[in-house]
Amino acid sequence: MNSQIPKQYLKIGSMTILEHTVDKLLTHPKIDRVIVVINSNDNLFNKLPIATNDKISVTLGGQTRAASVLAGLKLLHSEQWALVHDAARPCIDHHDINRLIEAVMNAKRGGILAMRISDTVKRSYQDNDSIIEHSEDRTHLWGAATPQLFKVDELKFCLQKALNDNVAITDEASAIEYCGGHPLLVECRRDNIKITRSEDIALATFYIKNQISKR
Repeated sequence: MNSQIPKQYLKIGSMTILEHTVDKLLTHPKIDRVIVVINSNDNLFNKLPIATNDKISVTLGGQTRAASVLAGLKLLHSEQWALVHDAARPCIDHHDINRLIEAVMNAKRGGILAMRISDTVKRSYQDNDSIIEHSEDRTHLWGAATPQLFKVDELKFCLQKALNDNVAITDEASAIEYCGGHPLLVECRRDNIKITRSEDIALATFYIKNQISKR
């Protein structure tokens, strides 16, 4: 995104993307507290109204996603469960969070929200990324989303192990997989988008307005 402002501080209506996201978590009855992990150069969060909320704790992140999540987990007790969510997913729905929590608690194993791949998936050649090599079978392919829910002690161990071994971790589930785990896949709504491009702002705005109108 061509913006000098970090994307989580861009506005949708009168609130930043981050405020929309955090509000969804703060208003969920099963979430006790929210830990916001910020960049060491962040001078914007403390200016937001939510910065003074008693349920919010703030800590500094690291150079990678894994290091940042690990920093947040250090503020939690080992026996707790951690619901890790992307700041850039402001359209998360309470019903999806409920379904994830219920599935994880019933199965006694961690899990993630995800979406089945509906588009035809093409693999390009390694030496020419603009030419199709072949189509992939999408039958068992999912797009990982967040929140992702895991026991704090298990996730801390796996993230630290991956960091120690210099393994690239793209989400929390991949850290659990690296340790031999097999997290649950819980299908979520397709409006749980991650804002990565400028055009995503308009789509997220539409989804959020639609959600508000149905309250």
